[in-house]
Order: sequence, then structure tokens, then C-alpha cells
Amino acid sequence: MDLKQSFRMAFKSIRSNKVRSLLTMLGIIIGVAAVIIMVSVVQGSNRHIKEYYERMGNDRITISAEQMGDADISQALYDYCLGLGPLVLGVTPDVSTEGPIIYRDRSTGDMESGGPSIKLGSPQFSLCNNFQIQKGRDLCQMDVQSGQQVIVLGARTAQYLFNYQDPVGKTVLLRGHPFEVVGVYRAKDPDSEYSMDNMAVVPYTLCRLLDRRSTLGSFTVRAAGSAVTAEVSSRVSGFLKGQIDGQRGYFSVYSENQDMKQSDEQNRMMSMVLGGIASISLLVGGIGIMNIMLVTVTERTREIGIRKAIGARRRSILVQFLIEASVVCGIGGLLGIAAGVAGTLLAGQIILRAVILPDLPMSIGAFLFSVAMGVGFGMYPAAKASKLQPVVALRAD
Repeated sequence: MDLKQSFRMAFKSIRSNKVRSLLTMLGIIIGVAAVIIMVSVVQGSNRHIKEYYERMGNDRITISAEQMGDADISQALYDYCLGLGPLVLGVTPDVSTEGPIIYRDRSTGDMESGGPSIKLGSPQFSLCNNFQIQKGRDLCQMDVQSGQQVIVLGARTAQYLFNYQDPVGKTVLLRGHPFEVVGVYRAKDPDSEYSMDNMAVVPYTLCRLLDRRSTLGSFTVRAAGSAVTAEVSSRVSGFLKGQIDGQRGYFSVYSENQDMKQSDEQNRMMSMVLGGIASISLLVGGIGIMNIMLVTVTERTREIGIRKAIGARRRSILVQFLIEASVVCGIGGLLGIAAGVAGTLLAGQIILRAVILPDLPMSIGAFLFSVAMGVGFGMYPAAKASKLQPVVALRAD
């Protein structure tokens, strides 16, 4: 018997028992769909987290330090980080304050998502936080040194205050003080309810004017690459240990690359766990395939006896039943992939509010795995059928 005829007989057997074949496939369909949906959602979540960190800026190190009493180490820390040369691309204070920005009759205090965060930054603020200028200019060293009352607006803040007007050159009020808008950042998080674009930046030397603070205890450092992030963190930690008395102050240094690695590891573990849970339904489906194939062997015992009596080889009977099991599982796998794609799209909209599609390699792997399950779980029934003796099989009712 050739393979073409074997496949023809397999499809004929499925058509003659449509309901039973569909119920047999159901375990495979549910299992494949569950694996695809769960793994795809976890992968989609991981991609969104990575995109978030990329928008924030890769290779960032956040430093917090405070010394009790009159000692101010902020300037020494700032100078030390700048002195690391090629290891560091930029340094900026990481300090925020609040307060509505007012332009004529519009105030950011009336924004539904809340007023913008006012950042006290250096000329390297945009470099450290992955912002790009869309209009006007960024903060410069002269603004910081002379304490110029200038402000750079985030895209959402500028849109709310000025709508379609060009903000550059306009004057806004911040805590009653006039500030000239010198630039607007390009939007990098436009769809988020709590967008990173809902912000504004002023020179950090205005901290006493806006926040009545004389020291800055938090900084963001942009390392030259992931390969040197750990070295920069280690050097800064060593510097702060020598500057801060543990009984009269504290400091912390951590890299967001560590957060990304931990997030990747957690998502990988979750993907494995969820995939393993979903694979249980595949196992149940495989057992169902074995059960139905055993029933099929029983039903077709006389047919097997006749075929063996007229010269059919054991190998032909084995291949025939393996092909039938593989075709059932293969069709179930295809239907499971279709259900998985639909379920992934729905889950992506509900959970992540984004369009998520399963990876092509995963879909192909799911199909091949379902076919392999047909071969694996169909082996015992097929072997049982091939071992039937013609005389015994012909006497069966």
C-alpha cells in the first residue's frame, strides 16, 4: 500500500465518523490553542516591558544618596560621575517637583491624567532619559550655570497648553514665576494614560526657587553600554562608601539593566510554567487519541484480518493506523493554531491593549508537535492492529 492511498483511507475514516473525529480532536485543539495563547501573551508582555525600558533609555543607573547634617555630597557625586569619562555618556539629577504650568487661561492642573512632573535636569537630561528635541532647543550649560528661567516641555504637556500653536518663545508661569519655553520633546509614549511625555524640564540650579531645597540627592547616569554598566555601578558605590558615614546617611545604586534581566527571567519562568500547564491538556488529548484508535482497531478487526489474509504485511497495517492517528492530530493541531491566533488577538486586547500574534516558529512547532503526538500515542494501537493473526481476526464479530 502506498502512502497516497493510506492518506486517502485516513481521510475517508475521518469523514465516516465526523462527530467522533471532532471530539477526538478537541483535546488537541484545546491544548495547542492554550499553549499558543499563554506563551504568546507572556512573550508580548515581555516585549512591552523591553520597549518601555528602551523608551526610558537603556543602560541607566539610578543613584540616591543623602548625608545628614550640613554636608552636601550632591555636587561631589555629580563631578565624580562626569569624571568617569568614556564609561559615562551623561549625568543628570533625578529630582521631580510638582506645580501647575499656566499659559493664559489654561493650566495643567486641570488635566484629567494629572499635572505634569516638573524635572530638575542638566543638559544631559534628554540623553540620560532617551528624549529627543522636536522643536526649539534643549537645556544648555549656560542655562544651568546662570539659572535661566527656561523650560522644555514634554509632548503631552505642550499639546495640552498650546494645542496647535508653536510653544517655542512663549512664556508660561510655574509656581508664579515666568519661564520661557525654549523647546519641546518628541513624543515617545503617546498612547499611555500616564505618559512619560506628561512632563517638563527646568535647570536643576533652580531647585531653591521651585522646591526650596538646597541639595539634590538623586541622579541618573547613562552608561556607555551594558558591558560597562556594572563597572560604573561598582565605582560609584565605592565612591559613596568613602563619602557617606553609614550611621549618618545612606545611599543606593542600582541599574535598570538588572531590572530587565530579572523581568526576562521571570517571564521565561512564567512562560515555562504556563506552557507546562497548557501541555497537560495536550497529554489528555493524546490519551484520547490512543483510546479512540484502540476502539477503531476493535471495530476494524475483520478488515485487518481480510487484508492480512490476502497478503498485507504487518508494516502496511502499522503505517496505516499511524497515518490515521497523525492525520487526526494534524487536523486538530491546525484547528488549534487557528483558535490560538484568535485567542491571542483577543487576550492581547484585553490584557495588554495591543495587537499580539503568535510567532511563526511556535505555530509550526505546535503543528509538528501535534503530528508527533499522533505518532507517539498511535503507536500502541497500530502495533496491536499489526500483530493480529488473520485467523483470529477473521473470527471476530
